[in-house]
Amino acid sequence: MDKKFRQGTLCVQAGYKAKNGEPIELPIIQSTTFKYDDSDEMAKLFDLEKEGYFYTRLQNPTNDAVAAKIATLEGGVGAVLTSSGQAANFYAIFNICQAGDHFITSNEIYGGTYNLFGVTLKKLGIDCTFISQEASDEEIQAAFRPNTKAVFGETISNPGCAVFDIERFARIAHKNGVPLIVDNTFATPVNCRPFEWGADIVTHSTTKYMDGMATQVGGCVVDSGNFDWMTCTHQPPLQASEGATNALHGNEAPSGAVGEVKFPGLCTPDESYHGLTYVKAFGKMGFTTKLVAQLMRDLGSIPAPQNSFLLNLGLQTLHLRMAQHCRNAQRVAEFLHDNEKVAWVHYCGLPDDAYHALGQKYLPNGSCGVIAFGLKGTRETAIKWMDSLEMINIVTHVADARTCVLHPASHTHRQLSDEQLREAGVAPDLIRLSVGIEDVEDILDDIRQALAKI
Repeated sequence: MDKKFRQGTLCVQAGYKAKNGEPIELPIIQSTTFKYDDSDEMAKLFDLEKEGYFYTRLQNPTNDAVAAKIATLEGGVGAVLTSSGQAANFYAIFNICQAGDHFITSNEIYGGTYNLFGVTLKKLGIDCTFISQEASDEEIQAAFRPNTKAVFGETISNPGCAVFDIERFARIAHKNGVPLIVDNTFATPVNCRPFEWGADIVTHSTTKYMDGMATQVGGCVVDSGNFDWMTCTHQPPLQASEGATNALHGNEAPSGAVGEVKFPGLCTPDESYHGLTYVKAFGKMGFTTKLVAQLMRDLGSIPAPQNSFLLNLGLQTLHLRMAQHCRNAQRVAEFLHDNEKVAWVHYCGLPDDAYHALGQKYLPNGSCGVIAFGLKGTRETAIKWMDSLEMINIVTHVADARTCVLHPASHTHRQLSDEQLREAGVAPDLIRLSVGIEDVEDILDDIRQALAKI
């Protein structure tokens, strides 16, 4: 889209524009493959010399249109959809790191991601250091190694609701010549655009607020185009154009790039792809091109076009729903904050919250609908309260139109010990309440009646 539209318009209009006589809604191209009359034309597609579609595992028009919308919302140059948020985080790291490499991550991240980074990636020879978001600059700097390739954090942590200091971590990452990757799932680009604060790569679990209706599982990796992989520097942001979001099309390579080859997967020839060097061949689109042409080729993890269609329906109302989630969550957080049966509440919208200042900096229009809190008593107290709820749903899911609740220590993080829970910023008594978009008085009524039973 040529004109610089606001986020609400982009939620509805970006990514796909119907031409004369075409369907107004994004079509579902539910096909594994695409026909060509000329063998040479197909060969050029496989050589990445021409744009087009030949197999949905690599590209699909429905998937690409939705990826383009998310890239535009985030202000990135390109994006790739994945089959889940976990797949998105895996690809974001694995597209940069290989066996023998190392990266740094905040310890306040989703339990599944904590296990992915701390256990599964180690089996692939990729090491990870977990650090506290509250660590000093000196402590963070001490975590870097000669083989460190990235820094990772969540804009708003799941489930602890800590706000990540994007600008500070970006500064430290760039000082060390590595990119900052930020999972922006909870904030969404409606409430925070990490690229504007120095992040280089953004990931999403599109299963959450972007979908909003619990209809599909998906993820997304977005590249800002600002990190110079050849010289290992962060460049000033450029205005992204919607036409630059195709994962296999990009700009000319930067000229005169010199220095250490810190990212050989991007900056040296790929022998599995005719000796192609991604950054030289595709410039600012090198990161997403490698992700598709190499990792998606070999590992899959694509979304079904039907899922992307459903995701797009959710995106069309994202700006409206996020505002309602935040209004409702603010009311609920204030109620819990003042209730005598509640031991503590974490929600950056509360003036006395430890992350209020960072919330005002990065999330001035609201954070999200997720609240972390604990009740006075034991784990059993939390379970009894949850079991007494009538309207609010006990589910693994979060960031849904419906109000949902979970006890992470008993559910999503149950593989962690109490010590590991605390290291991950998850208190054993933490309750994750995902406030939906129902009438807030009905939400409060259900919370009250359940509190009366403990």
